Amino acid sequence: MRIVAPSHPRSPPMAVTPSDLTTTHHMPNRTIRESLGIVSAECVLGINVFRDFLGGIRDVVGGRSGTHQKALQEAKQSCLRELAEEATALGADAVVGVDLDYSEISGGGKGMVFLVASGTAVRLG
Repeated sequence: MRIVAPSHPRSPPMAVTPSDLTTTHHMPNRTIRESLGIVSAECVLGINVFRDFLGGIRDVVGGRSGTHQKALQEAKQSCLRELAEEATALGADAVVGVDLDYSEISGGGKGMVFLVASGTAVRLG
């Protein structure tokens, strides 16, 4: 048996990168050719009780909790990467209408932050 490669091999789809994500419902200077559907990514971030306590002290006396901010930024970047990966798997060029929703889940002395990123995967013309 002989395997013959196609005469015009398809190039792999271009990966959607975080720079191809936008909160608007259009891409500047580009036309949306096709909507591929909703894509989403979720991240749950556990917050350490001791770190929460120290962050709470900062809140009372003023100032920002750098530890919490860094954790939230990392969660956001992780969700946006996952959103881009999901869009790439659908063959998209971009994601429009990106929305980030943060929620706090707490109970039993444990705190967690839940982040959901969603948007519409599109092919551009």
